[in-house]
Amino acid sequence: MATSPIEPQGDGRPAARAQLSGLIFAVILIDGEGRIAEVNHAAEDLLGTSASRLVGTLLTDRIGPLDPRVEARLIASDEALVARDLAIAVGEVQIRINLTASPLAGFAGWRVVTLSQIGHDEAAGAVGGEALLGAPAVLAHEIKNPLAAIRGAAQLAARKLPHADKKLARMITDEVDRIARLIDRMQQLGSTRTGPVDACNPHEAIRAAIATMRAAGSTLGEIEIREEFDPSLPPVLANRDALEQVLINLISNARDAALGPRGAGADSVVIVQTRFVSGLAFSAIRNGRAVPLPIEITISDNGPGIDPTLQGHVFEPFVSSKPSGQGLGLSLVRKLVRDMNGNVSHDRDPRSGLTHFRLHLPQA
Repeated sequence: MATSPIEPQGDGRPAARAQLSGLIFAVILIDGEGRIAEVNHAAEDLLGTSASRLVGTLLTDRIGPLDPRVEARLIASDEALVARDLAIAVGEVQIRINLTASPLAGFAGWRVVTLSQIGHDEAAGAVGGEALLGAPAVLAHEIKNPLAAIRGAAQLAARKLPHADKKLARMITDEVDRIARLIDRMQQLGSTRTGPVDACNPHEAIRAAIATMRAAGSTLGEIEIREEFDPSLPPVLANRDALEQVLINLISNARDAALGPRGAGADSVVIVQTRFVSGLAFSAIRNGRAVPLPIEITISDNGPGIDPTLQGHVFEPFVSSKPSGQGLGLSLVRKLVRDMNGNVSHDRDPRSGLTHFRLHLPQA
């Protein structure tokens, strides 16, 4: 009797289809005419459409229009193809992906195409980021000890200095405090500890984050904060403190982008939207198993968007478009979200002029 394509093989190994279903990147089988014959779950998630709707359609219709050079190579069915940082359109949203096309020996015209969204490709970025930040995290304690001594000496000096010179001592303590805060954030990025998760109301976390920003003197009052909440949304499984920190960072970035160089204006807006992603729930692979992530929190702004040269790197450490930015905020966001078994991504909708940062989290 033949082995089922989804049941384990006789030696206990997962069958081929089960292996494809578990991959975190999209796998698409196309025939000699470029029509989709089969897809895995990740491809359904990426393209936002079920397999039954994708099968039989042209791949180029689903992800086009493509760079003419890439499309020409993709049509040439006997050639392998590797394309990196490729812009494609999924519905009305443009995303950036890495694409490969591999001919199948013995099956003329048939190819296996893989798509890996750069915004979701966290595995490589996470490894590189954690490795990069490992050494500073280890050194943080040794750095903070002399900083404390410098701060204490500056405070002592301030008591003995003439009034006109006291501002110099205050500048020293302020700079020491700034460096200490930076080190604290680097320690958070390098930490391997995961806080406990529990059921929490995402709307309460969002409003608490906004209240915290306003209490801290944020310029939220200068722009419109629009709430588009799904009132029937179930509780999310998350660490409440970490979720609030993530939301503070994302809403703060959205505020800065909405204000932009033009300053506050009547058209500056940040939209916070929640919804339950029914049907094709985005999922992540954690500890070898798929974790459904049906709860989506989207923070959008109508600013000018992310610099195209940074779009594929915004979650990497020390990458920032702000003149005085340290480039650690979004790296910390990614780490905290991953610790809660979630995913964070971003995209730009050129038609609406909105930049979206999306959190996908598990349901409690």
